[in-house]
Amino acid sequence: MNIYVGNLSFDTGDAELRAAFEAYGEVTSASVITDRETGRSRGFGFVEMPSADQAKAAIQALNGTDLGGRALKVNEARPRGDSRGGSGGGRPGGGGRGGYGGGGGRGDRRPSW
Repeated sequence: MNIYVGNLSFDTGDAELRAAFEAYGEVTSASVITDRETGRSRGFGFVEMPSADQAKAAIQALNGTDLGGRALKVNEARPRGDSRGGSGGGRPGGGGRGGYGGGGGRGDRRPSW
């Protein structure tokens, strides 16, 4: 099971993240996500645990606990496309005028009267 871990301290690395979860079972991988350009932590990461039961136990136990001076936000990771709501309303395409969203911003609107 893939687990999302948010609100990480910028000083927390892969090893610390792995150690926190290994107390609850086998950890396949643990990685803190970093900025591509600066290499600095983005404040969240992912942990992969092969056992769903152990992963759920880790989520229950670690959500809200302190790691590196920050209260962790821990839950099952969901694919980005599985998010609820958001902009676009589930409609394909872009721009709201059909086509592929060409045109500029507010400056190109014509009066509707």
